[in-house]
Amino acid sequence: MLSFLTEHPLICAMALILIDLGLWRLIGDNRNPWKLLLRVTIFALYSLLLFNEGLNPMEPPPWADNVPLHLAATGLQIGWWLFGARMLTVLIGAVMMQRVGHTGRLLQDLLGAVIFLIAIIAALAYVLDLPVKGVLATSGALAIIVGLALQSTLSDVFSGIVLNTTKPYQLDDYISIDGMEGRVTDIDWRATRLQTSQGCMAVIPNSLAAKAKIINFSRPSDMFGISVSLEVSPHARPNTVIEALERAMQGCRFLLETPSPNVGMKCASNTGVVYEINGFVASMDEKRSVRNQLFDLAYRHLQASGVNLLSSVEPNPPGNLSRPRALLDSSPIFSTLRQEEKDTFSQNMMLQSFRAGETILEAGEVSDHLFIIESGVVTVTLTRHGAPFESGRMGPGEVIGEAGILADSSVPARFTAKTFCALYRIEKAYLKPCLDARHDINDAMQTLLDYRLLKAKTLTQDLPVTVEKKGFLRWLRNRV
Repeated sequence: MLSFLTEHPLICAMALILIDLGLWRLIGDNRNPWKLLLRVTIFALYSLLLFNEGLNPMEPPPWADNVPLHLAATGLQIGWWLFGARMLTVLIGAVMMQRVGHTGRLLQDLLGAVIFLIAIIAALAYVLDLPVKGVLATSGALAIIVGLALQSTLSDVFSGIVLNTTKPYQLDDYISIDGMEGRVTDIDWRATRLQTSQGCMAVIPNSLAAKAKIINFSRPSDMFGISVSLEVSPHARPNTVIEALERAMQGCRFLLETPSPNVGMKCASNTGVVYEINGFVASMDEKRSVRNQLFDLAYRHLQASGVNLLSSVEPNPPGNLSRPRALLDSSPIFSTLRQEEKDTFSQNMMLQSFRAGETILEAGEVSDHLFIIESGVVTVTLTRHGAPFESGRMGPGEVIGEAGILADSSVPARFTAKTFCALYRIEKAYLKPCLDARHDINDAMQTLLDYRLLKAKTLTQDLPVTVEKKGFLRWLRNRV
């Protein structure tokens, strides 16, 4: 083996280049120190073979009379410059990735291009013995022509440097650039790539991003803002609308308490008044679901206050409907009752109010009446390991006490008024015969009860504990 190395050093140098090219393809992670050490070792062996054979990359090859050997030596010397440029680029890239991460990739690419340009000029000057001044002059003129032709591309490159330096956004941030929203998946020398909520890819040139208005929804990382706008009639009293929307905010337990959510009038005109609810959630994934829930709560609380959302065709409510009668129309459980049945029902509903913090139905209490929430927010509290926790909140149109009506049983939840609440009460003695006669209402109420019992069981049961496996194989793996 040693004799082959000494007799055919140029062939061995070529083999080292091929080995390094193969490793470049097979080994992807350049930050591994052992892989970097292996590449440095290959470059050192390659340099040793060249210098030992008398091939100095700073001088032309010495075999001008032997054309094949001269060409081979020239190629190996030029390869040394390119080999060294690539080795230096890899080392600088590994150091930059450790310090600045992915955001330094653009600078790394530009620095690598400069290093390779210097290596090519050095190879032309030392190995090929060409006049560098003429080459530089020619390349300068060519660079001006190319620069004019690629003016927009160069603008993207330098804008990318500005974006990577100032860092208005980073990978995996959810941002908006001139109204285009999405998650940042890549930032390269030319463009920023966003994955939109529709699942498609948006490519935004860096020059456009550097000039555009950028909104970063991921900063700060511990809260994410949401807003819901609603337009109502200008004839609705503002205080009534704001109080209803504030109850809607309190009914959404996923909104963060700090910073506190708020309601305000956004704009007003002769045709309508726009109110806006602003709040914050703890996770980006919650924004869509919480916004939908908040809109539904706002609609229900506004309806409970006698305010409808503005539309091109205003609803014509039946005249002279009492509040309990209108509540039966909006209740999903009693929606199948005929009009005359609803009229009779509404006459047997008694209004009862609760102050904030007052208990409506205690956990384990068998209720002899059914409550329908007319207005306000009711909080539901369960107990796990002796510690109470809030499991949900209820709003207008929802019912309380169905377990006592259907099966003379109770639920393990305590229902408490979070705000001032108005509830209509229907006694069991009146309601039970109706349920026996109307199986559709009985089935709807039973489905609701089954769902609540299942949810309470799920929320209060202990989480399964993963038992760590023990045995000889486990012991052996810990020793390896």
